[in-house]
Amino acid sequence: MNFVRVFGLVCLCFGVTVARAQPKDYPVGAGDLLQISVSGYPELSISERVGESGNISFPYLNTLSVGGRSSAEVETLIARKLVEGAIIRHPQVSVLVTEFQSQLASVMGEVNKPGQYPLITSHHVLDLLAAAGGPVVTPGLAGSGAAADEATLVRKDGSSTRIDLTALLAGDPRQNLPVGGGDTLFVPRAPQFYVYGEVQRAGVYPLQRSMTVGQAISAGGGLTPKGTDRRVLLKRRDPQGVERQFQVSAADLLEPNDVLVVKQTIF
Repeated sequence: MNFVRVFGLVCLCFGVTVARAQPKDYPVGAGDLLQISVSGYPELSISERVGESGNISFPYLNTLSVGGRSSAEVETLIARKLVEGAIIRHPQVSVLVTEFQSQLASVMGEVNKPGQYPLITSHHVLDLLAAAGGPVVTPGLAGSGAAADEATLVRKDGSSTRIDLTALLAGDPRQNLPVGGGDTLFVPRAPQFYVYGEVQRAGVYPLQRSMTVGQAISAGGGLTPKGTDRRVLLKRRDPQGVERQFQVSAADLLEPNDVLVVKQTIF
């Protein structure tokens, strides 16, 4: 699967954006850092981190419960409290979230920028993949790693769901599941196979879904002038770890860690 070719197009189709805008509907939570200002009152301009209980301290108002409120709702709350306390008659309050810590999701494995990302304006698998730079694609040899065509979304509660990346990047909305704070998207390394003998570029390559022996030979650059796809030996380990060897045809399917040896034509 060519992730590079389709990833950008799919992001456009789903309306994905990775820009870190300042959303007014982001639910403030523990660990978030708020920049609060009141127009005309510089002494009320503060940076305050939301505590584990969802509270902040604010001058003249003591403790305010802001957990679960949007920044716009926090603005309204502070303004109302200032009026009720006869502190400011017509306050103009601004609240910006400068550090997003309460709604973080992780992306691990074979992506270009693994790490934690805030769920600011987006809350779906494809958004998270886009923030992480998309799956790793390794043309040719698989030595430096390439993303598999399946991922796993692990929820904060420990439950997990398989994500078919092939279907996701083909535009299947059923694979674009919602993501919540504390969730982790894991993109494993693609399984691989080995091809040696009479091919142009012997080595190890990513194993694609439903890959045939003929396609594997093509991945290795095709046959040399002496090679033939009618004399291909496959080495495969059984569940007990014992290596088995048998002849295969170009239409046979490969399994992870298969070793193909392409022999010379006898003519």
